Amino acid sequence: MTVFLQNCETGAFLAAGSIYEKSKAVILGAPMDFTVSFRPGSRSGPQAIRAASVGLEEYSMYAGCDLRDASFYDAGDLLLPFGNVNRSLSLIEEAVDNILTDGKFPLLLGGEHLVSLGALRAFARHNPGMTVIHLDAHADLRTDYLGEAHSHASVMYHACRDLKVDLYQFGIRSATAEEMAFAKEHTHFYPFHVSQPLAKVVQTLKGKPVYLSLDIDVVDPAFAPGTGTPEPGGITSAELLEAMSLLKDLNVIGMDLVEVAPVYDPAEITAMLAAKIVREAILTFPRGVRGQTLKCADFGKKGSDPWCADFGKKKGSDP
Repeated sequence: MTVFLQNCETGAFLAAGSIYEKSKAVILGAPMDFTVSFRPGSRSGPQAIRAASVGLEEYSMYAGCDLRDASFYDAGDLLLPFGNVNRSLSLIEEAVDNILTDGKFPLLLGGEHLVSLGALRAFARHNPGMTVIHLDAHADLRTDYLGEAHSHASVMYHACRDLKVDLYQFGIRSATAEEMAFAKEHTHFYPFHVSQPLAKVVQTLKGKPVYLSLDIDVVDPAFAPGTGTPEPGGITSAELLEAMSLLKDLNVIGMDLVEVAPVYDPAEITAMLAAKIVREAILTFPRGVRGQTLKCADFGKKGSDPWCADFGKKKGSDP
């Protein structure tokens, strides 16, 4: 298997197991931001997410289970050759391919969004014609950017054109006219919002292999300021967590979480949100890890307390 470099400064993600062979899910960092065009710093994202995870509870009220009962491994960060985009993408592809070959669920931490392309190449080889759910502020459908064919602004264009994935895009609120024209012809495009349109399409995706690509800037900068290209008008952190819950019945086969740039967020709320998303992903997606979702009646006095009626996505509903 590809050699990983464990990050000794921050350690592994909260409650990660120590034996790769026994794990069902594998966290892997890709600390790369070589093609960033505005604010660099996402190469420090994997470290920051791990460090923030120690502030979480192992137990999730959303998933109704505990990381200590999950079977997952933190493989650390890949050693990527600085400035060499093509070689870095090949190393990411090789590492993810090995994890998939071993029958495990890869969870890639960026890094800029271009790291997703390396992972998607591996997934497309194992799951041709797969569906990609893309949560982002930006369409990432440029044919090139500043003369570069491969960049964080073109990752989904290459996923569509080269890998032939079935692309669903949510939360997009920044795109060029050319990107909008491409989206009209080649993607399922749901701008500005996430949970409401996602809830309408999940039934059509049941049983299909689904990859989730999550750029943290889909969240409004008020809730996630630590990112390289912040875009006002985004969703709340609560809506992102709701979206994760909406995906629980899909066959999600892998995921990436990208563009956390901790240098722009001294309060560390972006890394904390990202760590919480990682926890929910580990407890929700990999088969054999998931627990039972708690019911409202399990809280308070058999569901009779006034606050209990407000628990979950809608009044009186279960989470």
